Amino acid sequence: MTRQKTPSPKNSRRWVWMVASAFVVLGVAFASRQFGSTAEADANPPVTDPDVRQASAKQAYKEPEHDVMAIVNGEDINRRQLEQACAERFGESVLESICNKKLIMHHCQKRGVTVTQQEVEEELERMAKRFKLTRESWLELLANERGVTEAEYKRDILWPTIALRKLVATELTVTDEELKKEYESQFGPSVRTRIIVVADGAKAEKLHQMLMANPDDFARFAMNESIDVNSASIGGLIQPIRMHVGDPGLERVAFSLKQGQISQIIPIGEQFAILKCEGHNLPRDMPFASVKDSLTETIRDGKLRDEAAKKFAEFQNTAVIQNVLNDEKLSQQMPGVAALVNGDKVTMEELGKEAFARHGQDVLNIEIGHKLLEQALRAANLTVTQDDINAEIAHAAKLAGVVNDAGQPDVQQWIKLTTEEQGVNYKMYVRDSVWPSAALKKLTDGQVQVTQEDLQKGYEANYGPRIRCRAVVLGNMRQAQDIWEKARTNPSMEFFGQLAEEYSIEPTSKALQGEVPPIRRHGGQPQLEEVAFDMNENDPPRIVQLGDKYVVLKYEGRTNPENIEMAAVQDILMQDILEKKLRLAMGQRYDDIHRNARIDNYLAGTTQAPAPPKAAQQQRAGAAVRDTAVQPASAQQQR
Repeated sequence: MTRQKTPSPKNSRRWVWMVASAFVVLGVAFASRQFGSTAEADANPPVTDPDVRQASAKQAYKEPEHDVMAIVNGEDINRRQLEQACAERFGESVLESICNKKLIMHHCQKRGVTVTQQEVEEELERMAKRFKLTRESWLELLANERGVTEAEYKRDILWPTIALRKLVATELTVTDEELKKEYESQFGPSVRTRIIVVADGAKAEKLHQMLMANPDDFARFAMNESIDVNSASIGGLIQPIRMHVGDPGLERVAFSLKQGQISQIIPIGEQFAILKCEGHNLPRDMPFASVKDSLTETIRDGKLRDEAAKKFAEFQNTAVIQNVLNDEKLSQQMPGVAALVNGDKVTMEELGKEAFARHGQDVLNIEIGHKLLEQALRAANLTVTQDDINAEIAHAAKLAGVVNDAGQPDVQQWIKLTTEEQGVNYKMYVRDSVWPSAALKKLTDGQVQVTQEDLQKGYEANYGPRIRCRAVVLGNMRQAQDIWEKARTNPSMEFFGQLAEEYSIEPTSKALQGEVPPIRRHGGQPQLEEVAFDMNENDPPRIVQLGDKYVVLKYEGRTNPENIEMAAVQDILMQDILEKKLRLAMGQRYDDIHRNARIDNYLAGTTQAPAPPKAAQQQRAGAAVRDTAVQPASAQQQR
């Protein structure tokens, strides 16, 4: 059988791989929340036992029982509107995940495989224990750090994991040889090394000759030449190489080296690596029997990822999936249907409810913002026309440099680029990006002016002199003072660069021995700029506090201003400054609109009252001053 108009196989493979991982790597599971999903209207973990499905409905997505999701200045946003808005924005990705889940459910039903709510709960407990957390702490971590709710976790990750595990159970046998290799990789010997990676064989040969002649310079060569940025920034140091973990060839070479020895050139794919052995670590003293169970679990999880991907590909190859949502002809023939999975309908109502369950709160925030702008336009007797929309799109294209040969905005190319980049269709691009921008521009029309002072600052920032400095970024004042004293004692630039390389906590400047881009005026860091432009040659370093960091700054030189007259660039500066000030004004206008609105968000369970008028604020401030003034002196002293 063939699949028709299916979701992307690439995305489907990615979905099943992440689901099957079952949080073996924490980041994998976090990423998977955007994929797996069920068509169940109550948005609970899909289970193949009807009794369990009924029981699980009691733990549905927590939402208001009524149809009103929010009230914005007295105007409702109801559930049906929100479900439709969610489906319009996320329909394609949610439909794909529904179809994927249905495929798994079909094969579970064919093989008599069931997943009970108890199994889901037990898997949740197991995963929490695996990361040495309580159930509550694990769920709190998911919610706070990655925005994964308990319902999503059970529905989108745990259920598919258990289902796929049962479907591939016979392939998850762990052999003694596999256990031995896993034990060696985790607890066996390892090699401490530095590495240099380059993309050119000839360059590797040249580097190897120089390293063999000067092995003690390996760290310096790594920082200057290696294309592996993470290791290059720390002199080529990498995590100790273990057995049976990465590239077998690299491992063989590493374990054959003696301390201080440099390897031959090691081809790895299209790159070339050179290792230096810093020493060998002995095996860890860990009895095999005490870790056998955890090793078995690790191997089974790895096999589950591989076998689940194969099994799911098999499901897809034998399935017939018709995507009705994106087919105008099929949509007319089957109204209310989003897709067919082996003849089983996925309705538009199911799609809307599932999209709502997954994205309701985020989309509601967008809809609230849209409602606020609509109300503000009505109050100001303004409207956003199609001409305004067209002008805003053309303006965005021009700002991005997407123009045709005549220098005019290439609107169609811009729409294509931005919708593909954002992963949205044209309708959503206009509604969520273009229309709000056009609306705010209407609401701030005539409020922004570019002064001569603005032009002068813009000219100085872009074409004026700049200060070349080196910097050491530190985490506290005591460290900064210590580095400052060392730099004052030895004022050479070379020594300062060494201090930056050793002590700076900012990776880029650390790797470049303190070099930072030249500091310009009006660049957004007035404290740093004031100190930099006040420094001169032979001055001692200065300490500047920037937020919670401390920067030891050493003067290196001053660039000459560019030989460009203000008149020659005034129009360019005018446009640039006007755009920036306009965007700031638009942001401020929206903040004012939002701050002065009454918003009852029942989905989030929050209520916002309008900010009090300025007169009321002033009266309250005056009352506070009077209250302070009439207190006895002793009371004021206590305060």
